[in-house]
Amino acid sequence: MGVAHTVRSVLPYMSDGGRIITIGSTGGSRSPYPGIGDYTATKAALAAYTRSWARDLGGRNITVNIIQPGLINTDMNPADGPFSAHMLKDVALARYGEPKDIGAAVAFLASEDARYITGVTLNVDGGQSA
Repeated sequence: MGVAHTVRSVLPYMSDGGRIITIGSTGGSRSPYPGIGDYTATKAALAAYTRSWARDLGGRNITVNIIQPGLINTDMNPADGPFSAHMLKDVALARYGEPKDIGAAVAFLASEDARYITGVTLNVDGGQSA
């Protein structure tokens, strides 16, 4: 509920033509491992909120999109971690992404070049969803 509360709180102060970009997970579209039902459900809910907000805020020319990272080399899920070889089997590029890959996607969606993109789920996952 943190993201929903934040969006609701900022809307009265947000200028028309603004951008809302949420960060979810490819887990919002698939459950590749047992025992992650609660996690995937919350990520799927965030994607649904994002699509709904795109409709709700379109009249204000506010775009709302979600980025769903796949395997990204972070402290939480390091590329040299104990499960990385197993998890990479589903990634078309056969490597982990870097945080800068997510940052580049955010920068694009926040830019004027993305002014006509709203309600979109952008998977930044090296082809894991392919």
